[in-house]
Amino acid sequence: MAGRRKRAKSPEPKERRSSSRVQELRQKERDEKEQLARERVKFLSDQSSELCDDAKEDDVSPNEGTLSTMRNGEDTNLDFYANEEDPHLKVRRNLRFFNTQYLLMVQAKLSRPDLKGITEVMKANAVLYPRKMIGDLPGIDVGHRFFSRAEMVAVGFHSHWLNGIDYMGAVEYQRHYANYQFPLAVSIVMSGQYEDDLDNADVVTYTGQGGHNLTGDKRQFKDQELVRGNLGLKNCFEHEVPVRVIRGHDCKSSYSKRVYTYDGLYTVVKYWAEKGVSGFTVYKYQLKRKEGQPELTTNQVNFMYGRIPKSTSEIQGLVCEDISNGLESKRIPATNRVDETPFSSSGFTYINSLKIEPNVKIPKSSTGCNCRGNCTDPKKCACARLNGGNFPYVDLNDGRLIEPRDVVFECGPNCGCGPECVNRTSQKRLRFHLEVFRSPKKGWAVRSWDFIPAGSPVCEYIGVLRRTDDVDTLTDNDYIFEIDCQQTMQGLDGRQRRLGDVAVPMDNKASESNGDESAPEFCIDAGSTGNFARFINHSCEPNLFVQCVLSSHQDIKLARVVLFAADNIPPLQELTYDYGYTLDSVHGPDGKVKKLTCYCGAVNCRKRLY
Repeated sequence: MAGRRKRAKSPEPKERRSSSRVQELRQKERDEKEQLARERVKFLSDQSSELCDDAKEDDVSPNEGTLSTMRNGEDTNLDFYANEEDPHLKVRRNLRFFNTQYLLMVQAKLSRPDLKGITEVMKANAVLYPRKMIGDLPGIDVGHRFFSRAEMVAVGFHSHWLNGIDYMGAVEYQRHYANYQFPLAVSIVMSGQYEDDLDNADVVTYTGQGGHNLTGDKRQFKDQELVRGNLGLKNCFEHEVPVRVIRGHDCKSSYSKRVYTYDGLYTVVKYWAEKGVSGFTVYKYQLKRKEGQPELTTNQVNFMYGRIPKSTSEIQGLVCEDISNGLESKRIPATNRVDETPFSSSGFTYINSLKIEPNVKIPKSSTGCNCRGNCTDPKKCACARLNGGNFPYVDLNDGRLIEPRDVVFECGPNCGCGPECVNRTSQKRLRFHLEVFRSPKKGWAVRSWDFIPAGSPVCEYIGVLRRTDDVDTLTDNDYIFEIDCQQTMQGLDGRQRRLGDVAVPMDNKASESNGDESAPEFCIDAGSTGNFARFINHSCEPNLFVQCVLSSHQDIKLARVVLFAADNIPPLQELTYDYGYTLDSVHGPDGKVKKLTCYCGAVNCRKRLY
């Protein structure tokens, strides 16, 4: 179901960045004579050298080479997460912050942007769990998926971005765990990097670290030693300490081409040394999954999350092969495995571009930029100047928005650049395979069969562009979206501001004092005519956010409404955004307050939609 959107909330505000910051980062990159040892960038990027994890570890002490630090004995960075209580929301905020830093590094064209992003997270004291801990970490449930090793480091879930074994060192943790021998392993990553690994889900045989060629052939070239992580796993056996097990595997739709799934706690039941496949000594550890945990979401190191159909013939509960009737670049099937409700197209017409009411006057197209081909130089691009001196998108995964903004100025019809310009990201065709499905309590809903990277545009809210006054008399229409970009920018009526750094055109500034500023003048009515966005449900903890976008003109009151991914969204997770209602703000024809129960199921659900 959908509803009348009074305020479309964005994710929590992030630290403001500008083009000067990007220039500073570029200069820093040029000035760096050597990279930080803990990042070990040279260790991976210098392909001419022979790479092995032991070679670098020999240069550091057992407590070095980790990006996690202890902070006044605290388990979490309380300052950065002072406004969050639920641990799941803390994890989400951490990953959103990391993704923003990562995309900024991509925009600055720095090497290893993932590791540079980790560095920025550390500088902000934003590592969620800076101190290593034994067992489960709050907010990270069995089945949680990370879409890069760097994400695990940013959270503090597995603090080595390269090594498969993360462990506590004696110097840092001995006084907190006086009864244990150190080092002590806390987590391992199984990613098929060792030729002697054996994974049978509940019982695994894990090969220790060291003596392994990381150039890709997975061969051992020297004996392993019972030190560091290997010794840490042995000590876990001696003290019966559980270890977190993360499985890594290929995932074509992930932006890193890998996905890492937390599969729960395992205990080391035995260990031994033997001659490996290549004839060198390796240490082996047999680990058994602890009972009473949620069911595994990975099996034999295969990525499994539901059953993603390969064709419409495999879709269970199919009630419509394509609700768009061929208007979208990809089919959008509708399924119902809940009840007998059919997907009826009667009374609803699918469109993929806005219809304009006769009494709505669209401003003439703005002048635009003089770029040719693709816009690449923010100093020369007029559209980049409107965005605060830089492009809001990075040319990654077909275009990703770095962070939410008050308004995004895209290139338009009078710009000299072509249709593939990165600053036209939200104008491109539908890029994900989507499905409209019947949910038990919320009616029709939307999910993706593909992984959606954070910052990717999912869709524009399409319908009939009307004056808000013209729809006030309509009843039983739950698909009206008020264009409140101007009100959001000014923080009116309790609306939450997004990021600034935009140059608001003078004609908009002049109109700010006209009429009732707290009431949006225009809205999009998708009651009888619209696209699949009308079926996207509300959530109090959404994975999408609303972004106002201007492309053909610069009238903020008539901005396009585009939904972007706030998080890295795995396949088959329902797509949701916050409708932004104020409680008791909706009234019926009799003037009485209407109330609607919220069924989003979020931990911090507000219990009512309005």
